[in-house]
Amino acid sequence: MDPFFIKAIQLLLSLSILIVLHELGHFIPAKMFGVKVEKFFLFFDVKFALFKKKIGDTVYGIGWLPLGGYVKIAGMIDESMDTEQMAEEPKPWEFRSKPAWQRLIIMIGGVTVNLLLGCAIYVMIMFVYGTWHVTPADMPNGFAVADDFKEYGFQDGDQILAVNGEPLDHVLDINKYLMLRDVSDVTVQHQNGEEERISVPEDVGTRMFQSGIYMPFVPIERPIIDSVLPGSPAELAGLRAGDSIVSINNTDIGYWHQLTSMVGENKDQEMELVVKRDGQFKGIPMDEMDQEQQGELYESILIRPGEDGNLGIYSRNSLSPKKREYSLGESITAGFNYGYWQLRDYVSQMKYVFTKQGARQVGGFGAIGSMFPDQWNWLQFWNTTAFISIILAFMNILPIPALDGGHVMFLLYEMVTGRKPNDRFMEYAQMVGFFILIALVLYANGNDIYRWLFE
Repeated sequence: MDPFFIKAIQLLLSLSILIVLHELGHFIPAKMFGVKVEKFFLFFDVKFALFKKKIGDTVYGIGWLPLGGYVKIAGMIDESMDTEQMAEEPKPWEFRSKPAWQRLIIMIGGVTVNLLLGCAIYVMIMFVYGTWHVTPADMPNGFAVADDFKEYGFQDGDQILAVNGEPLDHVLDINKYLMLRDVSDVTVQHQNGEEERISVPEDVGTRMFQSGIYMPFVPIERPIIDSVLPGSPAELAGLRAGDSIVSINNTDIGYWHQLTSMVGENKDQEMELVVKRDGQFKGIPMDEMDQEQQGELYESILIRPGEDGNLGIYSRNSLSPKKREYSLGESITAGFNYGYWQLRDYVSQMKYVFTKQGARQVGGFGAIGSMFPDQWNWLQFWNTTAFISIILAFMNILPIPALDGGHVMFLLYEMVTGRKPNDRFMEYAQMVGFFILIALVLYANGNDIYRWLFE
């Protein structure tokens, strides 16, 4: 099956699970407090529904527009904008008739479910699959370091030992730590065996973002091709898995990071490659060979990177990660801890969104779908679903009218002041919030379309 459809199916399944459980987070406490729930829908049923059935007081259904879902709670100003109901006298079973603390629990139910669900999935992953960790001992060649970071004292071949004095369990997380967490210093071991504690600027994450250096530390790998993407420039040029790249444009290549650097410098130009295949060289320029060497084996390999600047090849991983397994009790602690840091890291990166560069990187459903793998993989599916669940929790609690966070904001105002905002104000606030959300959805998905067409 085409990778696009595999990603689309995973996205649809993931969102369906998350939406239904989110809405149950509102539905269950509403029923517990005796509030009538008129509708429970997966996806939006604008004009018509794909399926609907009334059971008791509630109409359950599936809409055709997969932009979310909703529960319509009686006596509440929500996206349905049912002003006729609100003009009538409050009924005992309506949302507005219940104490503020009960209404608050109903409103935060969806966000609570998303947070707990994300952590619960991570617990399951830890218990069933375990986790993989790379230690300095598993990286014999160390890291290749971006030139900007060499100014701080880092060197190619460095091993990362600790961050802020604390050992790093998974050294490949160093880039994430620098980008999103408060890092003051990094302890490294240079190739000569000397250990050094190197201070980094307080705004190192911002500098990384502004310069576009998101991965200043990459594992040093030999330039051996592990796989070639179908239809990529590499496949069209005749490169194969197992080929070892020797040089580009007569410049010797010893490591994979040198290859990516050279490709980046020549992304709009045709390049000449020399590779070693089955003990033989392929791609040696004809004018540099002896007459008896000339033949099909030595025809030049000419290649031009694609529009995205990539050749379509992946390196052969020489790392030796170690698997860590967890008991049920350990997986609960580790899973909730991991979920906490996923949420905290996501919130930390929001500061970059409010920049010109960050705004261009905001994505919609296309960006979310791209998080899923090209081939079906349950581990990656659940990992991505857990992360999206945590994202949905954070986005829904933002104090924007029409979101759960907007309702919570007005409820907290009522609980503190003892005064409930009037219905007319709530109607206008709901309309403003709705238009804000529509604008954000259009902008985010517009970015996806722009990137697809022009990048």
